[in-house]
Amino acid sequence: MTKPRPAPFLIADHPALDFLNTTASPWGKQIEWLSNGSDLLDWLECAGMINTETLRDLRSREDFDSLDEIAQQARELREWFRQFVSHHAGHRIVSSAITELESLNDLLARDVAFLQIEADGTHNNKVSELVCKKHRRWNQPQYLLQPLAEAICECVCNVDFALVRRCENPSCTLWFYDTTKSHIRRWCSMSVCGNRSKASAYRARTKQMLSGESATRKVLKKSD
Repeated sequence: MTKPRPAPFLIADHPALDFLNTTASPWGKQIEWLSNGSDLLDWLECAGMINTETLRDLRSREDFDSLDEIAQQARELREWFRQFVSHHAGHRIVSSAITELESLNDLLARDVAFLQIEADGTHNNKVSELVCKKHRRWNQPQYLLQPLAEAICECVCNVDFALVRRCENPSCTLWFYDTTKSHIRRWCSMSVCGNRSKASAYRARTKQMLSGESATRKVLKKSD
């Protein structure tokens, strides 16, 4: 029986890096969370990038072939971003990196989004606050790429790439933004790699200790 795919790993402390982690090999076998258009919709919902009403509307359409094509483009965007992150992680991004971002800017320029002033909550039947909210017209499947492009844009411009790291487990491919106070985060998560590393280190120490005890017994036996 095939092991069910786990829920998406939203552990990176930034949505763009969570997007990067939509394919990973945490237990040896590669997992893909964006295999098709339906997967893409599921992930966008889990990541909070699309609302329930829009999701229901997109699922009711008959152009799932188009959604599959967008999922393919999302995977291509992800792998482009992986190369960018791999190149710049551990260092602050400088303005010369703009030459690498032309394709991302081209994608961002295709967006159809607008701002609206809305009432945010009520108090004693009176509007308590007016807020400015961004909306997007989802009338074409291609616009599903826009929240991903925006997340990458925000990451490139506002995240300190000196603190963007890959999990220290050699077999893990997950990335994260180290927002801990002391900047000493080592693992994608304790449940995925941290505890496993600790258990491995414990076994190694135990094996070394037992080996040492065995050697000591041999020496003592010879001395007898």
